[in-house]
Order: sequence, then structure tokens, then C-alpha cells
Amino acid sequence: MTLVITAVVILVASLAAAFAPLAFAHRVTARQLEDLTGVASGLLLSSALLVVVPEGFHTAASAATGDAVFVYEPLLLGATVLVGFLTMMLLEGFGVAHAVHEEHHDHATAHGHAHVHHPRSSRVLALGLSAHAIADGIAIGAAAAAGDSALSALVAFGVLVHRVPAALSLGLFTLHERGASTGPSAPLVLFSAATPVALLVSFLLLDGADDAVIALVLLFAAGAFVYVATVDTLPAIHNPETGRRSVRNVVLSTAVFTLVLVVLRNTTLLDHRH
Repeated sequence: MTLVITAVVILVASLAAAFAPLAFAHRVTARQLEDLTGVASGLLLSSALLVVVPEGFHTAASAATGDAVFVYEPLLLGATVLVGFLTMMLLEGFGVAHAVHEEHHDHATAHGHAHVHHPRSSRVLALGLSAHAIADGIAIGAAAAAGDSALSALVAFGVLVHRVPAALSLGLFTLHERGASTGPSAPLVLFSAATPVALLVSFLLLDGADDAVIALVLLFAAGAFVYVATVDTLPAIHNPETGRRSVRNVVLSTAVFTLVLVVLRNTTLLDHRH
């Protein structure tokens, strides 16, 4: 039941953020979106490196008995993280774009644009974001299947915060593309539903599966997280006008996440329960 509630919360939050520009597009500035993206990317990166990767290694260690001893081979575990990272890179290289945050909409200046990369349409953009959102759902579902609800909640929190600027950006792009049209948008619904559906499906498939399988799925998702978090912030960091502010936002959010994680560890809320 907790996992279903998590899926519903992510769905509602994504839909609200995606359709919000229809109501107050003129209030959303490029700077605000960049700041929110930096904070969210820091949380997602922290979630990957401080939660998902350690949990993947811990699960692999518990599976390293009998026929499953192969799963604790360090090269295999590292390669799985790398495959997750490269999969996201290949998707983008083949045109399934994720870089929605490079589409800077300045609503204060008559919807002017500074184009670094312009997706062909909101459908293509939503498809790319949904592919990455599926990895988010798989990570949450795998963490839940690993038997640790507290860690699953932490991963879900990182994913949820990261989805808000992505959904806002997609909503802004869709609004600009469609002009004054305010009807239902299939791309926005597709993106909003991707993570909740992947979350529930992955949990159903992995619940009761060998720890070796769960470990590899977690590490694959961690690699995907690292790619998404970095590709979201690098354009702003490389920009001399926004670089320092973007770095500050990422570092600040990672520091806060780390502090929260330490506090939770000290209260025994994150004890492993495999």
C-alpha cells in the first residue's frame, strides 16, 4: 500500500508541475528554473551515490553465496553502473533527448529563447524524458523489492524533487509549441505516468527475486541517475553567467541530503532489513 501511495504522489506532483505553466507561465523565469534544476540534480546525484550504489553493493554482498557468488565480482558491479550511464547517453545520442533544461524560456521578455538544443517536438521531448523517468521508477521499485522501505523512501524523495523542474520545463515547452491551446496534452500525461507505472511494474517483477538480480538492477539505475543529474546541470555550470550559482545549488542540496542521511542513520531508521 505504501508503494501505491508513493506512485500516486509522484503522479499527482508530476501532473501538477507539468500543467502549472498553463496557469502562470509568465511567472516562471529561466533563472528560477535553473536554480530548481540545480537543487534537484544535487539531490538526485546524492541519492544515486549515497543510497542506491551502497544499497546495490550491500544487496550484492548478501547474494554472494553459492551459485550467485559471481554477482559480487567488483568488475561486474562497476560495469553495471557504467552500463546504466551509457544507456542514457546512447538514448540521447540517438535523438531521444533529455536536455529539456537547455531550452531557456524567458517569459519576462516576450518568450525569447536562447537555444542550445531544440527538441523537434514536445512528443519527442516527452518520449526522452519518459525513458529516463522509467529508470527512476525502476530504482524505487528495486529498492522496495530489496526489503528496505526507508531507503526506498529516500530514493523516491530524490526522484520526486528532480521531476518537478523536468515537468515544469516540459510544460513550458509544450505551452510554447501549442500556443494558446489549453486542452489535454498526451506528452505531459505520458511523462507524468512513466515513473509511477515503472515503479509498480518493477516491484511486481522483482519482489521475491534473487538478491543478485535486485543488486544489478539497483546499480544500473544508479548509473542512469548519475547521467541525468550531470547532464541537467553541466550546461548551466559551463555558462560563465550561471556557473557559480549552479555549482552552489548542487553543492548545497548534496550537503543537506548528506546531513539528513547521517541523522537518519544515527536514529537507526536506515538499518538494513534484508
